[in-house]
Amino acid sequence: MTSIDVANLTKEYGTTRAVDGLSFRVRPGAVTGFLGPNGAGKSTTMRLVLGLDRPTSGTATIGGHAYAALDDPLRTVGALLDAQAAPGFRTARAHLRILAAAGRIPERRVDEVLEQTGIASVANRRTKTFSLGMRQRLGIAAALLGDPRILILDEPSNGLDPEGIIWIRELMRSLAGEGRTVLVSSHLMSETATFADHLVVLGKGKLLADTPMREFVVTWTARKVRLRTTEGERLRTALTADGYAPSVDDDGLWTVEGARLDDVGRLAVREGIPVLELAAEEPSLEEAYLALTAGEAEFTAAAGTATPEA
Repeated sequence: MTSIDVANLTKEYGTTRAVDGLSFRVRPGAVTGFLGPNGAGKSTTMRLVLGLDRPTSGTATIGGHAYAALDDPLRTVGALLDAQAAPGFRTARAHLRILAAAGRIPERRVDEVLEQTGIASVANRRTKTFSLGMRQRLGIAAALLGDPRILILDEPSNGLDPEGIIWIRELMRSLAGEGRTVLVSSHLMSETATFADHLVVLGKGKLLADTPMREFVVTWTARKVRLRTTEGERLRTALTADGYAPSVDDDGLWTVEGARLDDVGRLAVREGIPVLELAAEEPSLEEAYLALTAGEAEFTAAAGTATPEA
């Protein structure tokens, strides 16, 4: 089974505990979003999974084996942790050829992944001339080189233009649809919501959530109904009597938290309150994430303040 299994994983750097007793499984056939504020331990965990660092205690295995014990690591796991890793003096093609030779991967795969990632036309250019988006595509090409069953991607859409963002989103979902295991770290909640099936959320090195995305959003957000009416005070009175706490903004748009659309609609009909606009507001991943991780961020800005320009 090509799962990623993290069990009681702890990593300490001196007196700092970057990962603290972490346990979760990333299963094949789904895209798992790996979320958490800066300093939550996501990068450290991925490095531990890939054998780039040693745990203080606990284990991180791939298909039941430590990364260092895999017979063909590049054919088993493809990873993108740093898009700047390719040496600037090499061409994109040369960089991939060296990786292919090291992993005993047929050289034809080099041209295949260059085409797949859309950088075949610049394959003979030195990577120091590449934009961030081009370097990102090269890093993804390197991750795909061994046609691996497991992909670990850190901020894969970083630097990509809108077309590239759509492309990587569809690629990740396609790979998961083929039964592969896909773990994706991202800070972009709106983007994660478009591709993730499951979420693993960290905070200060600890596991905060390990759940299907839809369930996560429902658990950590409240339903909302928004409406407009010419009888605001009557609406307030009726809603309050039914146990709601409605609020209204400066534009006259009312918000009823914890209510369903049909409940508010029936109340308006029952009370004879004219409704000019009525809509349910779908809860977002961003709302749920912020609700869960409140107080977990390493750095937070004061509300209503701005940093003066230098």
